[in-house]
Amino acid sequence: MADLSSDFLGIRSPNPFWLASAPPTDKAYNVVRAFKAGWGGVVWKTLGEAGPPIVNVNGPRYGAIWGADRRLLGLNNIELITDRPLEVNLREIKEVKRDWPDRAMIVSLMVPCEEQAWKAILPLVEDTGADGIELNFGCPHGMSERGMGAAVGQVPEYIEMVARWCKQNTRMPVIVKLTPNITDIRYPARAAKRGGADAVSLINTVSSITSVNLDSFSPEPSIDGRGSHGGYCGPAVKPIALNMVAEIARDAETRGLPISGIGGVTTWRDAAEYLALGAGNVQVCTAAMTYGFKIVQEMISGLSQYLDNKEMTLSDLIGRATPNVTEWQYLNLNYVTKARIDQDACIQCGRCYAACEDTSHQAISMSPDRVFEVMDDECVACNLCVNVCPVENCITMERMPAGAVDPRTGAVVSDDYANWTTHPNNPAARPAAE
Repeated sequence: MADLSSDFLGIRSPNPFWLASAPPTDKAYNVVRAFKAGWGGVVWKTLGEAGPPIVNVNGPRYGAIWGADRRLLGLNNIELITDRPLEVNLREIKEVKRDWPDRAMIVSLMVPCEEQAWKAILPLVEDTGADGIELNFGCPHGMSERGMGAAVGQVPEYIEMVARWCKQNTRMPVIVKLTPNITDIRYPARAAKRGGADAVSLINTVSSITSVNLDSFSPEPSIDGRGSHGGYCGPAVKPIALNMVAEIARDAETRGLPISGIGGVTTWRDAAEYLALGAGNVQVCTAAMTYGFKIVQEMISGLSQYLDNKEMTLSDLIGRATPNVTEWQYLNLNYVTKARIDQDACIQCGRCYAACEDTSHQAISMSPDRVFEVMDDECVACNLCVNVCPVENCITMERMPAGAVDPRTGAVVSDDYANWTTHPNNPAARPAAE
């Protein structure tokens, strides 16, 4: 099996799979079970300052979105940071790190946006022997209303300021956890780098209301007839997270800044996609809460087998896809495909026809005996039919060879991508006056 040993900021772990700061990492019992199952590291659930205790709701804390097969697609949670005493958490962190020295132990922190508050908690965490800290600038509910969490993460100047405080007052690597509840993720990432942060992690949860009870008219989860916005996570947020990871990985001002990818990682493939887009490791929460800690064993074996099959190392995979992420105007308009329907695989459900006829380009015909065919002179290669077809690989997109005539436009298909940046069909290559 491929070697999955990970070195993130000099923090070594047997694999790149860490549990994210969340309910699964709130106490030693859970973390030890996770390490026994094979997790390479954990980010301990967010600690706050000593003082008045955090009080969580005693009613439901989670809302959910399911697929048609009851598969969990997303969780919305209204739970706050740890409500366990600070000294208890610190003692358990120290004990677990002592007993599991080969695993990564990162401690998530959230205290008021005051330098003294950060200076007070940092030496306490250092004393545990933890490998690093993660600054929770992402939590969108409960704590943000108190001037912490996403309230900090949405203001780049605050991110830079707090990151600098921490770098000045601790020897530990500093990871800044970013909120997705912002227009352009590059600005907070740049601020973290300016403040001296060693890495960023993203995404934290998306501010959301998952549903409304139409009998009580309360958002879910409902607490005595009322609800609140919470943080949304799970497979449904993965596309948002992948895009934000890629934005930071390819931004000129943050290129090279280590990234810990978070958001909907459920299988080894999900993890591989994050790594390919530039993440150095991944953090997991919802999948563990859905399937238990042993899900990491499938992730480990799957990623190892994939790397073996590709004859790649873990470091070879990291960032492999980043150069292929570009702006729309640089896409090759000379690349032409058409949809093709495999008649032997077709079950004649008609979904492709209905979708194309009603909402796309009327490029699929239906015969009286329900045989569906693609009309090349109308097909714009949008691949909607591929995505709505219930039979995998029944409909595929076939590239037209160079020199062929596109029946829809009458243009000769070119294979000229090498000169695309100066090609007259490339909007970016046209003179400014046009």
